[in-house]
Amino acid sequence: MIDCLIIGDSIAVGVSMVRKECVSYAKSGWNSSKWNKEYLDTASAKAYRTIVISLGANDTQNMPTELELRKMREAIRGTRVFWISPGLERKPRAQAAIERIAAEYGDTVLSRPKEHMSGDGVHPTMTGYKILADATR
Repeated sequence: MIDCLIIGDSIAVGVSMVRKECVSYAKSGWNSSKWNKEYLDTASAKAYRTIVISLGANDTQNMPTELELRKMREAIRGTRVFWISPGLERKPRAQAAIERIAAEYGDTVLSRPKEHMSGDGVHPTMTGYKILADATR
């Protein structure tokens, strides 16, 4: 079993900069559908102690976000799974899907650290990424 996997978008990239010991399948700007097409088979081939997921924030309104996130969550195997919230105010549909899926699997949903966000209001500062990374240890 591999210790740690980080998957997702630019927020996942930021967390992987802090948790360098983790395997990372993350790219800036990626949505859940694109991630599944590119990485799902590779990421689901092994089991992990900890999985950190940041997906849904880049999904468009016409994407089947919940379907894509469920497909990913059904395939990956981890002892502890953490979802990083895309933010209720920014992505209410993705947030609701993540909360439903996390509740079904007993996963933990982490909020973005509001007091440690960059000027764009989307990405955490380095302190914010450290807070998220530390919460997944």
